[in-house]
Amino acid sequence: MKVFNLICCFLFIVFAALQYNDPDPYVWVPIYMYTAVLCWLAAKKRYYPKLYLYGIGVYTLYAVYKAFDANGLVDWIKLHHAENIAGTMKAEQPWIEESREFFGLLILIAVLAINYYVAVKKRSEKNVIGQ
Repeated sequence: MKVFNLICCFLFIVFAALQYNDPDPYVWVPIYMYTAVLCWLAAKKRYYPKLYLYGIGVYTLYAVYKAFDANGLVDWIKLHHAENIAGTMKAEQPWIEESREFFGLLILIAVLAINYYVAVKKRSEKNVIGQ
């Protein structure tokens, strides 16, 4: 888990840094950095299950918004036939940007969920050993 969290921490810091040319970096830099910090702490064996659940909740709500918003994931699938969103770095169409953001949120949710699972498992193992 240490290597997993260090890699995720590094990647999320890079993702945050790449937001400098995004139309809304003030939203995405904190989103990526929140998870990067939690991954750094998890790599140091410091787990915070409540913070993972908070992040999962907020990111899930935002992902649902991104899915059903105009030019969101549903529009990309239905109206644009799920065209390639990874062909170029520049998001030339709004549904490309929205869909990429949706999938970015899914990655963040998955990482937080993994760390939450590990934290709960470690806590239960600790409780069993302490009995």
